[in-house]
Amino acid sequence: MTAKPRGRPRSFDRDAALDQAIKAFWEHGYEATSVADLTRAMGIGAPSLYAAFGDKKALFEEAVRTYVERYGGFIGRALAEEPTARAALARALREAAEEYTRPGRPHGCLVISATAPADTATDVAASLAAMREHNVGLFESRIRADIAAGVLPPDTDAAALARFTGAVIQGMSQQSRDGVGRAELEAVAEAAMRAWPPETRK
Repeated sequence: MTAKPRGRPRSFDRDAALDQAIKAFWEHGYEATSVADLTRAMGIGAPSLYAAFGDKKALFEEAVRTYVERYGGFIGRALAEEPTARAALARALREAAEEYTRPGRPHGCLVISATAPADTATDVAASLAAMREHNVGLFESRIRADIAAGVLPPDTDAAALARFTGAVIQGMSQQSRDGVGRAELEAVAEAAMRAWPPETRK
């Protein structure tokens, strides 16, 4: 005889509710998005939110992880799939212009825009800052590898070039939230790549 499952079954689609939470945080940021805002966006009551996701911070942490998998993975894919740092970051910048202005969802990047400098949730802000810094570190590693392989000139300042590229990506996110369109951001991406040294293969 099969045992009946205990507890009351969920009456909502958890994945769909999480996607709505992602978009709420993405649009308004962590601090400005209240539990009431979240329950309204997700179409559930507060007890269901706490039972399924934990508190607001736990929900946000899951939202960020899912955002990276679902919407923000284009930078990682470019780094993994392109043969050189220049090719990878040129692709990442071009795709940022597209992804940050895609219709039907908030503009910009959740990881870049979800906290403000004066955000009182300092641990949340620090976590997102660490994610952004991690990306800059990945850029620098790829650039250093190309310098070592003779693909980029030996006098290339890997740290500065990585930091510059990260700053451009973050700036493109903010510009998109200010209403700047894809074509203008693509022009920014092209201008940024002109600051890169040419590849000098052996």
